[in-house]
Formats: sequence, C-alpha cells, structure tokens
Amino acid sequence: MNILLLFLSFALQQTPTIDSNYLMGKFKPENDKRFVKIDRKYSVNREMYLRKETYEAFKKMWDAAKKDGITIIISSATRNFDYQKRIWEEKWNGKRTLEDGTVATNIQNPTDRAKKILEYSAMPGSSRHHWGTDFDINGLKNDYFSKGKGKKIYDWLLKNASNYGFCQPYTAFGKERQSGYKEEKWHWSYFPLSEDFTKYSANLMNDYKFMGFSGAETASEIGIVKNYVLGIDNQCFKTETP
Repeated sequence: MNILLLFLSFALQQTPTIDSNYLMGKFKPENDKRFVKIDRKYSVNREMYLRKETYEAFKKMWDAAKKDGITIIISSATRNFDYQKRIWEEKWNGKRTLEDGTVATNIQNPTDRAKKILEYSAMPGSSRHHWGTDFDINGLKNDYFSKGKGKKIYDWLLKNASNYGFCQPYTAFGKERQSGYKEEKWHWSYFPLSEDFTKYSANLMNDYKFMGFSGAETASEIGIVKNYVLGIDNQCFKTETP
C-alpha cells in the first residue's frame, strides 16, 4: 500500500496542473509535454507550439479547408509571459508603433496608454495565446479578411470552424461583446479547451497578480481580468464553473 501511495504521489507531482501560472503563461511550452511543435507546413517560417489537442483539431480543419481551395497559415501561436512582455514593452516604450501608427510614449497618462495598447495587444499574463489554444492566421489586419483571398478564408471559417471546435473570441463590439480588444478576424480559439481555461481564469486570476512589466500598475484600474480576459464573444464562453 505504501508503495502504491508513493507511486500515486509521484504521478500527481509529474502531472502539469492548470493554475494561475499556467493561465498567465509563466512556463516554456517547448518544455511542457502538453504542447507540440507546429509543422512548417501549417505555419510561417519560425518555431511555434500549440496544445496537442488544438493542433490535432487544427490539422483536420486545415485538410478540410484545403479541399475547398482555402489555405490557412498560422502566423502566431503560443506566446508565454516573457514573449508577451517583449511585445508589450516595445509598444509601451515607443520602440514599436501601434496598429494605427500611434506612438504610445506620446500618451502621458499611464492608464490611457495601457488602454490604447490594449486595443489589439494583451498585457503580459492576460493573453489567450498563453494557453496553447489560440492562434492567429494569415493577415493580421481586419481589412485583409474583407476582400479577395482573405474574405474567402474568413467566410469559410465562419461557416466551418465550429465543426472542428474553433471560435472567434474577438468579434465586433455589440450586444454579445461589450468590452475587451477590438475585433480580430485573424484570431481563433480551440473552444473545447479554452472554454474551461476562461472559466478557470474567472476563478483564479486577479488584477493584483499582474506585475513584472511596464505599466503593470494600471491592471487594477482597467479591470484587466473582467474587461479583457473575460471580454470575449459568448460563443467562446459559458458561465458554468468547472
């Protein structure tokens, strides 16, 4: 019996858990057995990772789209806390311009600066890209998906993505979504996993846990968890607690 208990204790210690560190991306996906590297066939030319379940569902969706003459390319996948911190601080410190050409350092009020960056970029610790369930595809502008090849891709996804477990978390603002990031037609999420992670976030994450990066002091005033982590389309989130 003692040997069995020791074995079970060891097994539990070796099983990665879903805690606030996981939800906030404080780990390395390349060292986590739940993640797998994306084949270059499906992505841009750099090393990226997804949760295994997400990846398997994506490959099935990719094959179906290909048969219909649609090519879906992953341009960004799992981004851990440190990766997201680099993006955020480059924008916060004016090294990278924002999507509309704004230089964030021209905005003196820290909360206003953070909100401006948050139109399209997540605070470190608040990104769904931490989870291995979410990825960006093809062009990273809504205009790309409004005409030509991009529109064909987006129309196909609207019609078919849910069949493979995928949803668009950041739809246009309206009755179904009143807070969070602006619309992102390029961002898709694997619902069978991300729904639970969203629920866990509602229970385990708090604004005061956001620290270790420029502008972190604005998280509580902004309400980063309620308004951004949970600010998604209802198709990707239900209210039951896991």
